[in-house]
Amino acid sequence: MSITHRIPGLILTDHEFQVPIDYTQPDGARLTVFAREVVAASKATENLPWLVFLQGGPGFGAPRPVDATAPGWIGRAVKDYRVLLLDQRGTGRSTPIGYQSLARFKSPQEQADYLKLFRADNIVRDAEWIRKELKIDRWSVLGQSYGGFCITCYLSLAPEGLREAFFTGGLPPINHHTDDVYRATYPRVRAKNQLYFERYPDDVQRVRDIVDYLLKNDVRLPCGDPLTPLRVQQLGMSFGMSDGFEPVHYLLEEAFITGAYGKEISYTFLRGVENALSFDTNPIYAILHEPCYCEGTMSNWSAERVRAEFPEFAITPDGPVLFTGEMVYPWMFDEYRTLQPLKEAAHLLAQFDRWPQLYDQEILRQNTVPTAAAMYYNDMYVDRLLSEEAASLIKGSQVWVTSEYEHNGLRADGEKLLGRLFGMVRGEV
Repeated sequence: MSITHRIPGLILTDHEFQVPIDYTQPDGARLTVFAREVVAASKATENLPWLVFLQGGPGFGAPRPVDATAPGWIGRAVKDYRVLLLDQRGTGRSTPIGYQSLARFKSPQEQADYLKLFRADNIVRDAEWIRKELKIDRWSVLGQSYGGFCITCYLSLAPEGLREAFFTGGLPPINHHTDDVYRATYPRVRAKNQLYFERYPDDVQRVRDIVDYLLKNDVRLPCGDPLTPLRVQQLGMSFGMSDGFEPVHYLLEEAFITGAYGKEISYTFLRGVENALSFDTNPIYAILHEPCYCEGTMSNWSAERVRAEFPEFAITPDGPVLFTGEMVYPWMFDEYRTLQPLKEAAHLLAQFDRWPQLYDQEILRQNTVPTAAAMYYNDMYVDRLLSEEAASLIKGSQVWVTSEYEHNGLRADGEKLLGRLFGMVRGEV
Protein backbone atom coordinates (compact mmCIF):
# COMPACT_ATOMS: atom_id res chain seq x y z
CA MET A 1 0.00 0.00 0.00
CA SER A 2 1.32 3.43 -0.99
CA ILE A 3 1.83 6.07 1.70
CA THR A 4 1.51 9.78 0.93
CA HIS A 5 3.08 12.74 2.73
CA ARG A 6 2.96 16.47 2.11
CA ILE A 7 5.82 18.91 2.51
CA PRO A 8 5.90 22.56 1.37
CA GLY A 9 4.94 22.59 -2.31
CA LEU A 10 5.26 18.84 -2.87
CA ILE A 11 3.22 15.68 -2.49
CA LEU A 12 5.32 12.58 -1.87
CA THR A 13 4.05 9.04 -2.39
CA ASP A 14 6.07 6.02 -1.29
CA HIS A 15 6.03 2.92 -3.49
CA GLU A 16 7.51 -0.52 -2.90
CA PHE A 17 7.90 -3.07 -5.68
CA GLN A 18 8.78 -6.75 -5.42
CA VAL A 19 11.19 -7.58 -8.24
CA PRO A 20 13.23 -10.70 -9.07
CA ILE A 21 16.65 -10.81 -7.48
CA ASP A 22 17.91 -12.59 -10.60
CA TYR A 23 16.08 -11.84 -13.84
CA THR A 24 17.26 -15.11 -15.36
CA GLN A 25 14.99 -16.66 -12.74
CA PRO A 26 11.90 -14.40 -12.91
CA ASP A 27 9.85 -16.71 -10.71
CA GLY A 28 12.57 -17.01 -8.09
CA ALA A 29 13.34 -15.04 -4.94
CA ARG A 30 12.38 -11.37 -4.74
CA LEU A 31 13.80 -8.20 -3.28
CA THR A 32 12.14 -4.86 -2.58
CA VAL A 33 12.82 -1.77 -4.66
CA PHE A 34 11.64 1.49 -3.14
CA ALA A 35 10.74 4.58 -5.15
CA ARG A 36 9.32 7.92 -4.04
CA GLU A 37 6.91 9.70 -6.37
CA VAL A 38 7.23 13.48 -6.21
CA VAL A 39 4.73 15.91 -7.72
CA ALA A 40 4.12 19.62 -7.30
CA ALA A 41 1.14 20.15 -5.03
CA SER A 42 -0.38 22.48 -7.62
CA LYS A 43 -0.19 19.78 -10.32
CA ALA A 44 -1.13 16.68 -8.36
CA THR A 45 -4.19 15.91 -10.47
CA GLU A 46 -2.55 16.59 -13.84
CA ASN A 47 -1.55 13.83 -16.26
CA LEU A 48 2.13 14.70 -16.26
CA PRO A 49 4.93 12.77 -17.99
CA TRP A 50 7.24 10.86 -15.66
CA LEU A 51 10.91 11.56 -14.99
CA VAL A 52 12.93 8.85 -13.22
CA PHE A 53 16.03 9.99 -11.33
CA LEU A 54 19.03 7.65 -11.11
CA GLN A 55 21.51 8.64 -8.41
CA GLY A 56 25.28 8.60 -8.61
CA GLY A 57 27.36 5.98 -6.87
CA PRO A 58 27.16 3.08 -7.20
CA GLY A 59 25.59 2.31 -3.86
CA PHE A 60 23.72 5.47 -2.84
CA GLY A 61 20.00 5.97 -2.42
CA ALA A 62 18.05 8.70 -4.16
CA PRO A 63 17.86 12.18 -2.63
CA ARG A 64 15.22 12.92 -0.02
CA PRO A 65 13.23 16.02 -1.05
CA VAL A 66 12.78 18.82 1.45
CA ASP A 67 11.01 21.82 -0.05
CA ALA A 68 9.76 22.63 -3.56
CA THR A 69 10.45 26.33 -3.04
CA ALA A 70 14.17 25.77 -2.35
CA PRO A 71 16.45 26.24 -5.38
CA GLY A 72 17.38 22.94 -6.97
CA TRP A 73 16.72 20.46 -9.69
CA ILE A 74 13.67 18.84 -8.08
CA GLY A 75 11.85 22.17 -7.97
CA ARG A 76 12.62 22.64 -11.67
CA ALA A 77 11.69 19.09 -12.64
CA VAL A 78 8.25 19.10 -10.99
CA LYS A 79 7.23 22.06 -13.12
CA ASP A 80 7.06 19.65 -16.07
CA TYR A 81 7.13 16.12 -14.69
CA ARG A 82 5.95 13.69 -12.08
CA VAL A 83 9.32 12.64 -10.65
CA LEU A 84 10.22 9.15 -9.43
CA LEU A 85 13.21 9.02 -7.09
CA LEU A 86 14.45 5.44 -7.38
CA ASP A 87 16.52 3.85 -4.62
CA GLN A 88 18.62 1.54 -6.78
CA ARG A 89 18.62 -2.07 -5.60
CA GLY A 90 20.69 -2.53 -2.47
CA THR A 91 20.50 1.16 -1.46
CA GLY A 92 18.28 3.30 0.74
CA ARG A 93 15.04 1.44 1.37
CA SER A 94 15.57 -1.06 -1.47
CA THR A 95 16.55 -4.27 0.43
CA PRO A 96 19.77 -2.54 1.52
CA ILE A 97 23.16 -4.21 1.34
CA GLY A 98 25.54 -4.01 4.29
CA TYR A 99 27.78 -6.25 6.33
CA GLN A 100 24.76 -7.14 8.48
CA SER A 101 22.49 -8.21 5.61
CA LEU A 102 25.28 -10.06 3.81
CA ALA A 103 26.06 -12.04 6.98
CA ARG A 104 23.11 -14.31 6.17
CA PHE A 105 25.08 -15.93 3.35
CA LYS A 106 27.09 -19.02 4.22
CA SER A 107 30.26 -18.20 2.31
CA PRO A 108 32.12 -15.34 0.61
CA GLN A 109 31.34 -16.98 -2.73
CA GLU A 110 27.61 -16.78 -2.00
CA GLN A 111 28.03 -13.13 -1.03
CA ALA A 112 29.93 -12.45 -4.26
CA ASP A 113 27.34 -14.23 -6.40
CA TYR A 114 24.59 -12.13 -4.83
CA LEU A 115 26.51 -8.88 -5.30
CA LYS A 116 27.05 -9.65 -9.00
CA LEU A 117 23.34 -8.91 -9.45
CA PHE A 118 23.60 -5.26 -8.31
CA ARG A 119 25.11 -3.57 -11.33
CA ALA A 120 23.56 -1.21 -13.88
CA ASP A 121 21.95 -3.93 -16.01
CA ASN A 122 19.74 -5.12 -13.19
CA ILE A 123 19.01 -1.57 -12.07
CA VAL A 124 17.65 -1.01 -15.58
CA ARG A 125 15.62 -4.21 -15.41
CA ASP A 126 14.16 -3.05 -12.10
CA ALA A 127 13.19 0.28 -13.68
CA GLU A 128 11.48 -1.51 -16.57
CA TRP A 129 9.64 -3.81 -14.16
CA ILE A 130 8.38 -0.76 -12.27
CA ARG A 131 7.43 1.11 -15.44
CA LYS A 132 5.28 -1.79 -16.58
CA GLU A 133 3.76 -2.27 -13.14
CA LEU A 134 2.76 1.40 -13.10
CA LYS A 135 1.39 1.01 -16.64
CA ILE A 136 3.47 3.86 -18.02
CA ASP A 137 4.03 3.78 -21.78
CA ARG A 138 7.39 5.55 -21.77
CA TRP A 139 9.17 7.80 -19.32
CA SER A 140 12.10 10.17 -19.21
CA VAL A 141 15.27 9.52 -17.21
CA LEU A 142 17.79 11.79 -15.52
CA GLY A 143 21.09 10.32 -14.42
CA GLN A 144 23.70 11.95 -12.21
CA SER A 145 27.21 10.49 -12.51
CA TYR A 146 26.82 6.68 -12.16
CA GLY A 147 23.14 7.26 -12.86
CA GLY A 148 24.24 8.24 -16.36
CA PHE A 149 26.06 4.91 -16.67
CA CYS A 150 22.73 3.29 -15.86
CA ILE A 151 20.96 5.37 -18.52
CA THR A 152 23.51 4.34 -21.16
CA CYS A 153 22.80 0.75 -20.20
CA TYR A 154 19.06 1.56 -20.43
CA LEU A 155 19.54 2.89 -23.98
CA SER A 156 21.22 -0.42 -24.81
CA LEU A 157 18.83 -2.85 -23.09
CA ALA A 158 15.39 -1.25 -23.24
CA PRO A 159 15.27 1.98 -25.27
CA GLU A 160 11.61 1.31 -26.05
CA GLY A 161 10.80 2.33 -22.47
CA LEU A 162 12.38 5.77 -22.79
CA ARG A 163 10.91 9.08 -23.91
CA GLU A 164 14.01 11.24 -23.25
CA ALA A 165 17.36 10.87 -21.49
CA PHE A 166 19.29 13.52 -19.57
CA PHE A 167 22.85 13.08 -18.30
CA THR A 168 24.76 15.18 -15.79
CA GLY A 169 28.42 14.23 -15.50
CA GLY A 170 27.70 10.60 -16.27
CA LEU A 171 28.56 9.22 -19.71
CA PRO A 172 30.55 6.03 -19.07
CA PRO A 173 33.77 4.87 -20.68
CA ILE A 174 32.70 2.32 -23.29
CA ASN A 175 35.05 -0.37 -24.58
CA HIS A 176 37.74 0.65 -22.10
CA HIS A 177 39.39 -1.45 -19.41
CA THR A 178 39.20 -0.23 -15.84
CA ASP A 179 42.92 0.54 -16.01
CA ASP A 180 42.17 3.13 -18.71
CA VAL A 181 39.76 4.83 -16.33
CA TYR A 182 42.35 5.25 -13.61
CA ARG A 183 45.13 6.25 -15.98
CA ALA A 184 42.81 9.09 -16.99
CA THR A 185 41.61 10.06 -13.51
CA TYR A 186 44.85 9.98 -11.49
CA PRO A 187 46.23 12.98 -13.45
CA ARG A 188 42.97 14.84 -12.85
CA VAL A 189 43.27 14.17 -9.12
CA ARG A 190 46.87 15.36 -9.21
CA ALA A 191 45.73 18.59 -10.87
CA LYS A 192 43.08 19.11 -8.17
CA ASN A 193 45.79 18.65 -5.51
CA GLN A 194 47.84 21.35 -7.18
CA LEU A 195 44.90 23.75 -7.14
CA TYR A 196 44.14 22.89 -3.51
CA PHE A 197 47.66 23.52 -2.26
CA GLU A 198 47.90 26.72 -4.31
CA ARG A 199 44.82 27.95 -2.45
CA TYR A 200 45.99 26.66 0.94
CA PRO A 201 49.82 26.48 0.84
CA ASP A 202 50.06 26.10 4.64
CA ASP A 203 48.27 22.77 4.33
CA VAL A 204 51.33 21.20 2.71
CA GLN A 205 52.98 21.18 6.12
CA ARG A 206 49.76 20.45 7.98
CA VAL A 207 49.21 17.23 6.04
CA ARG A 208 52.87 16.29 6.45
CA ASP A 209 52.62 16.79 10.22
CA ILE A 210 49.49 14.63 10.43
CA VAL A 211 51.07 11.83 8.43
CA ASP A 212 54.28 11.94 10.49
CA TYR A 213 52.25 11.67 13.69
CA LEU A 214 50.25 8.72 12.35
CA LEU A 215 53.40 6.92 11.22
CA LYS A 216 54.64 6.99 14.83
CA ASN A 217 51.39 6.52 16.78
CA ASP A 218 48.43 4.16 16.81
CA VAL A 219 45.45 6.50 16.42
CA ARG A 220 41.86 5.27 16.36
CA LEU A 221 38.75 6.87 14.93
CA PRO A 222 35.64 7.07 17.15
CA CYS A 223 34.30 3.91 15.45
CA GLY A 224 37.48 2.03 16.42
CA ASP A 225 39.03 1.89 12.95
CA PRO A 226 42.72 2.82 12.70
CA LEU A 227 43.45 6.25 11.28
CA THR A 228 46.29 5.72 8.83
CA PRO A 229 47.97 8.01 6.31
CA LEU A 230 46.19 6.14 3.52
CA ARG A 231 42.82 6.99 5.05
CA VAL A 232 43.79 10.66 5.46
CA GLN A 233 44.65 10.73 1.77
CA GLN A 234 41.08 9.69 0.99
CA LEU A 235 39.84 13.09 2.13
CA GLY A 236 40.61 14.15 -1.44
CA MET A 237 37.43 12.33 -2.47
CA SER A 238 35.64 15.69 -2.28
CA PHE A 239 38.05 17.62 -4.47
CA GLY A 240 35.94 17.14 -7.59
CA MET A 241 33.07 19.15 -6.09
CA SER A 242 32.73 22.92 -6.34
CA ASP A 243 32.64 23.10 -2.54
CA GLY A 244 35.09 20.27 -1.91
CA PHE A 245 38.26 22.11 -0.87
CA GLU A 246 37.01 24.09 2.10
CA PRO A 247 35.70 21.26 4.32
CA VAL A 248 39.09 19.55 4.06
CA HIS A 249 41.02 22.73 4.81
CA TYR A 250 38.92 23.64 7.84
CA LEU A 251 39.24 20.08 9.13
CA LEU A 252 43.03 20.16 8.77
CA GLU A 253 43.17 23.46 10.68
CA GLU A 254 41.88 21.67 13.78
CA ALA A 255 43.87 18.46 13.41
CA PHE A 256 45.94 18.85 16.59
CA ILE A 257 45.19 19.65 20.20
CA THR A 258 47.35 19.79 23.32
CA GLY A 259 46.41 16.91 25.60
CA ALA A 260 47.70 15.48 28.85
CA TYR A 261 50.92 14.27 27.20
CA GLY A 262 51.44 17.01 24.65
CA LYS A 263 50.35 17.34 21.04
CA GLU A 264 47.86 14.75 19.79
CA ILE A 265 45.24 14.33 17.07
CA SER A 266 42.05 16.11 18.09
CA TYR A 267 38.72 14.40 18.49
CA THR A 268 37.26 17.04 16.17
CA PHE A 269 39.58 15.87 13.41
CA LEU A 270 38.94 12.20 14.09
CA ARG A 271 35.19 12.66 13.95
CA GLY A 272 35.51 14.80 10.84
CA VAL A 273 37.52 12.16 8.98
CA GLU A 274 35.04 9.48 9.94
CA ASN A 275 32.08 11.58 8.80
CA ALA A 276 33.73 12.56 5.51
CA LEU A 277 34.00 9.02 4.13
CA SER A 278 31.01 6.75 3.56
CA PHE A 279 32.51 3.46 2.40
CA ASP A 280 31.30 1.75 5.57
CA THR A 281 27.69 2.93 5.31
CA ASN A 282 27.52 2.41 1.53
CA PRO A 283 29.50 -0.78 0.95
CA ILE A 284 28.30 -1.26 -2.64
CA TYR A 285 30.38 1.81 -3.41
CA ALA A 286 33.50 0.03 -2.22
CA ILE A 287 32.74 -3.47 -3.46
CA LEU A 288 31.30 -2.73 -6.92
CA HIS A 289 33.00 0.52 -7.78
CA GLU A 290 35.55 -1.09 -10.09
CA PRO A 291 33.29 -3.93 -11.32
CA CYS A 292 30.75 -1.31 -12.48
CA TYR A 293 33.17 -0.64 -15.37
CA CYS A 294 33.81 -4.27 -16.30
CA GLU A 295 32.49 -6.12 -19.34
CA GLY A 296 34.10 -9.53 -19.77
CA THR A 297 37.23 -8.45 -17.91
CA MET A 298 38.41 -8.43 -14.30
CA SER A 299 39.31 -5.25 -12.46
CA ASN A 300 42.00 -6.97 -10.35
CA TRP A 301 42.13 -3.93 -8.04
CA SER A 302 42.86 -1.57 -10.88
CA ALA A 303 43.22 1.63 -8.83
CA GLU A 304 45.82 -0.03 -6.62
CA ARG A 305 47.86 -1.33 -9.55
CA VAL A 306 47.67 1.85 -11.63
CA ARG A 307 48.59 3.97 -8.60
CA ALA A 308 52.11 2.54 -8.87
CA GLU A 309 52.42 4.39 -12.19
CA PHE A 310 51.93 7.68 -10.32
CA PRO A 311 54.63 7.68 -7.60
CA GLU A 312 53.69 11.20 -6.51
CA PHE A 313 50.79 9.61 -4.58
CA ALA A 314 53.14 7.42 -2.54
CA ILE A 315 53.62 8.21 1.14
CA THR A 316 57.30 8.85 1.72
CA PRO A 317 59.23 9.66 4.92
CA ASP A 318 59.44 13.29 3.83
CA GLY A 319 58.12 15.50 1.06
CA PRO A 320 54.54 16.50 0.22
CA VAL A 321 51.60 14.14 0.67
CA LEU A 322 48.93 14.21 -2.04
CA PHE A 323 45.30 13.32 -1.52
CA THR A 324 43.70 10.57 -3.59
CA GLY A 325 40.31 10.70 -5.29
CA GLU A 326 37.51 8.33 -6.18
CA MET A 327 39.57 5.17 -5.89
CA VAL A 328 38.94 1.94 -3.99
CA TYR A 329 41.87 -0.03 -2.60
CA PRO A 330 42.15 -3.55 -1.16
CA TRP A 331 43.65 -2.24 2.11
CA MET A 332 40.27 -0.68 2.89
CA PHE A 333 38.87 -4.15 3.56
CA ASP A 334 41.42 -4.51 6.35
CA GLU A 335 41.10 -1.05 7.91
CA TYR A 336 37.35 -0.37 7.67
CA ARG A 337 35.78 -2.53 10.36
CA THR A 338 32.44 -2.98 8.59
CA LEU A 339 34.16 -3.89 5.31
CA GLN A 340 36.31 -6.60 6.90
CA PRO A 341 33.55 -9.28 6.77
CA LEU A 342 33.24 -8.58 3.03
CA LYS A 343 36.96 -8.79 2.23
CA GLU A 344 36.93 -12.25 0.66
CA ALA A 345 33.84 -11.50 -1.42
CA ALA A 346 35.45 -8.27 -2.63
CA HIS A 347 38.57 -10.17 -3.71
CA LEU A 348 36.44 -12.73 -5.56
CA LEU A 349 34.66 -9.94 -7.43
CA ALA A 350 37.95 -8.22 -8.26
CA GLN A 351 39.11 -11.49 -9.88
CA PHE A 352 35.84 -12.24 -11.69
CA ASP A 353 36.22 -11.95 -15.48
CA ARG A 354 32.83 -12.98 -16.83
CA TRP A 355 30.92 -9.76 -16.21
CA PRO A 356 28.08 -9.43 -18.72
CA GLN A 357 27.91 -6.70 -21.33
CA LEU A 358 26.42 -3.41 -20.16
CA TYR A 359 26.44 -1.38 -23.37
CA ASP A 360 25.45 -2.44 -26.89
CA GLN A 361 27.37 -0.20 -29.26
CA GLU A 362 25.32 -1.22 -32.28
CA ILE A 363 22.05 -0.28 -30.57
CA LEU A 364 23.57 2.98 -29.33
CA ARG A 365 24.61 3.86 -32.90
CA GLN A 366 20.98 3.44 -33.94
CA ASN A 367 19.57 5.35 -30.97
CA THR A 368 16.31 7.27 -31.48
CA VAL A 369 15.75 8.45 -27.89
CA PRO A 370 16.36 12.22 -27.59
CA THR A 371 19.34 12.72 -25.27
CA ALA A 372 21.12 15.72 -23.77
CA ALA A 373 24.26 15.54 -21.65
CA ALA A 374 26.09 18.05 -19.48
CA MET A 375 29.81 17.27 -19.32
CA TYR A 376 32.15 19.08 -16.97
CA TYR A 377 35.42 20.11 -18.55
CA ASN A 378 37.56 19.40 -15.50
CA ASP A 379 35.53 16.51 -14.04
CA MET A 380 37.70 14.65 -11.53
CA TYR A 381 35.47 11.59 -11.30
CA VAL A 382 34.21 10.87 -14.82
CA ASP A 383 36.87 11.68 -17.39
CA ARG A 384 35.54 14.10 -19.98
CA LEU A 385 37.51 12.68 -22.91
CA LEU A 386 36.21 9.16 -22.27
CA SER A 387 32.70 10.60 -21.92
CA GLU A 388 33.02 12.40 -25.25
CA GLU A 389 33.91 9.07 -26.85
CA ALA A 390 30.74 7.57 -25.42
CA ALA A 391 28.64 10.48 -26.63
CA SER A 392 29.97 10.00 -30.15
CA LEU A 393 28.56 6.45 -30.11
CA ILE A 394 25.03 7.52 -29.15
CA LYS A 395 23.25 8.64 -32.27
CA GLY A 396 21.65 12.06 -31.93
CA SER A 397 23.10 12.83 -28.53
CA GLN A 398 23.52 16.51 -27.74
CA VAL A 399 26.43 17.48 -25.53
CA TRP A 400 27.07 20.60 -23.51
CA VAL A 401 30.67 20.77 -22.30
CA THR A 402 31.11 23.43 -19.64
CA SER A 403 33.77 24.62 -17.22
CA GLU A 404 31.15 26.57 -15.28
CA TYR A 405 30.40 23.58 -13.06
CA GLU A 406 32.20 20.78 -11.29
CA HIS A 407 30.84 17.25 -10.90
CA ASN A 408 28.16 18.45 -8.47
CA GLY A 409 26.61 20.85 -10.96
CA LEU A 410 23.16 19.29 -10.56
CA ARG A 411 23.27 19.87 -6.80
CA ALA A 412 24.96 23.27 -7.00
CA ASP A 413 22.78 24.87 -9.68
CA GLY A 414 20.23 22.25 -10.63
CA GLU A 415 17.44 24.58 -11.71
CA LYS A 416 19.56 26.32 -14.33
CA LEU A 417 21.42 23.20 -15.45
CA LEU A 418 18.33 21.05 -15.82
CA GLY A 419 16.49 23.86 -17.59
CA ARG A 420 19.22 23.97 -20.20
CA LEU A 421 19.13 20.20 -20.77
CA PHE A 422 15.35 20.31 -21.18
CA GLY A 423 15.77 23.14 -23.67
CA MET A 424 18.37 21.20 -25.66
CA VAL A 425 16.03 18.24 -26.15
CA ARG A 426 13.12 20.53 -27.03
CA GLY A 427 15.13 22.53 -29.56
CA GLU A 428 14.98 25.69 -27.47
CA VAL A 429 18.76 26.00 -26.91
